[in-house]
Amino acid sequence: MFLTTKGRYAVAAMIDIIIHGNGKTPISLAQIAERQGISISYLEQIFLQLKKHNLVKSVKGPGGGYIVDRDPSQIPVAEILLAAGETVKMTKCQGSKNCTGTSAKCKTHHIWATFENKIAKYLTSTTMADILEPNSNFFKLDELSS
Repeated sequence: MFLTTKGRYAVAAMIDIIIHGNGKTPISLAQIAERQGISISYLEQIFLQLKKHNLVKSVKGPGGGYIVDRDPSQIPVAEILLAAGETVKMTKCQGSKNCTGTSAKCKTHHIWATFENKIAKYLTSTTMADILEPNSNFFKLDELSS
């Protein structure tokens, strides 16, 4: 699994809006770009997708920008990554074909499939609120073993 900059920047931008906008104050892409070191044109691409997936709302006019569309506790990291076009995929299996290109699975298939499932579960159960809360389970990686 390899997350692209698009996925990582989408999560960073969402955290930025939550911290600096407090759910009420619109945050401009220029402000996010400056704080996060991301180009505005790249952020525009990302925010088109975040808006399309109802993760942010745009506010028009002077002082406009973006605000989160839901409470941070209702926004899982996985949803942001999905909106940005990321997938959590560890195996090459597609449809009826498996890793080897035939119906047979490679010898390491199950370890990667299990790892993929644990990561997906973790990203689905970790919300923006978890990331912002220093005492949350987000920082307890040993949960992956359960």
